[in-house]
Amino acid sequence: MALRFFNTYSREIEEFEPRDATARPIRMYTCGPTIYSRAHIGNFRAYIFEDLLQRHLELRGYKVRRVMNITDVEDKTIRGARETGIPLQKFTEQFKDAFFEDAQMLRIKRADEYPAATDQRYIDRMIEMISVLISKELAYQADDKSVYFRLNKFPDYGKLALFDLTQLQSTGRVKHDEYDKEHIGDFALWKAWDEADGDVKWDSPWGPGRPGWHIECSAMSMALLGDQIDIHCGGVDNIFPHHEAEIAQSEGVTGKKFVRYWLHCAHLLVDGQKMAKSLGNFYTVPEVLAKGYIGRELRYALLRVHYRVPLNFTWEGMNEARESLARIDDWLARLRQIAKNGNVQRLTTAFEDALDDDLNISAALGFLFESIRETNRAMDQNKMDAASASDWLDWWKRINTVLDLEAGADVVIPHEVAQLAEERETARREKNWKRSDELRERISALGWEVRDTKDGPKLTRGAGSA
Repeated sequence: MALRFFNTYSREIEEFEPRDATARPIRMYTCGPTIYSRAHIGNFRAYIFEDLLQRHLELRGYKVRRVMNITDVEDKTIRGARETGIPLQKFTEQFKDAFFEDAQMLRIKRADEYPAATDQRYIDRMIEMISVLISKELAYQADDKSVYFRLNKFPDYGKLALFDLTQLQSTGRVKHDEYDKEHIGDFALWKAWDEADGDVKWDSPWGPGRPGWHIECSAMSMALLGDQIDIHCGGVDNIFPHHEAEIAQSEGVTGKKFVRYWLHCAHLLVDGQKMAKSLGNFYTVPEVLAKGYIGRELRYALLRVHYRVPLNFTWEGMNEARESLARIDDWLARLRQIAKNGNVQRLTTAFEDALDDDLNISAALGFLFESIRETNRAMDQNKMDAASASDWLDWWKRINTVLDLEAGADVVIPHEVAQLAEERETARREKNWKRSDELRERISALGWEVRDTKDGPKLTRGAGSA
């Protein structure tokens, strides 16, 4: 099956045809965090979708060069630095470090580049792009000394978000009532310095100031990936105004189509509601892990729903993720007991075929668990030979390059739990069933479950431990 993706620009499922897959890697740009606070699990839902996309492209034989920006200068970062009384770089560094810690915990592959908007080489590129836009009369300096993009000179503006320019409202990112812009929708390319910015400023032909939010991504993407890229990703909230502005700026400078495929991830809800601190349902990765879960469980919970469908995060869903991973773990353990070296036969490609269809992860996981059911049944009936078990393990190794869900170092059984499990096994051998049940309850109280299998007792995190 050919790879197919839903292109936000056309609102259609399109067969994936990179500009030139034989001559260079797939060029992929993903919008990264604005580091004014710790990223929340809604942000990481998008980052895991992008991770899945890259891994599947690589599974299908493509080389991928991915760039993810770090937005370290923007209204919120400047306000946060000012309110805490520390320099901008020091303020943002803590959240940048936290982002990488959380991404590693969720097994997200590192991008090839993480450009920061404050890097002087990208500031220079932004100034260069703005100068070109002014020379083409696509931008102008207003009375407030800031530079704005002239929307009425770019007729394709609005095609990504599907709206009429005449219906455009101010985005609130500029104080539009303090000066006379040519059009209320004209967005800032360069923001003139004011006292609220403190020492955050760079010299430019238009006076001291700082870049607008949108020009940052255009400049960093074009500097590292070239004038035209294959795939640009982000959350649906990025479609307007951010990605719409990126298209206008980039194509305004080059006259070339900026992005071939736009892919956007739907929102994450919490218990059916929008995540908000005021509702008490706003969670970061450490806050989820503090409830007794581990990184791969949260990864699975954020991965398992198709990226274009809103994902409803619940603690019940986290427990279901734990149970699903326990099924995979048990299945692998059984296969490994049977497996031996043998001739590996290529099994079905149904998992990969499902992901070929606009990353249909729900169908792919459905096939995985149907395979687990069938192979477990074969093992129960002693109908699984060693060579077949090896084949299935090889198949798992292949699809896990995409999922990255196998148990690893993040599953640590506490010493107390392991000791209680050993005592319980001794009680069972002695047929002291009362003592065995008491120890099971003590293990459960510590957030773990012990299951008796024909291969011996297995410890897993309990569904109620969070």
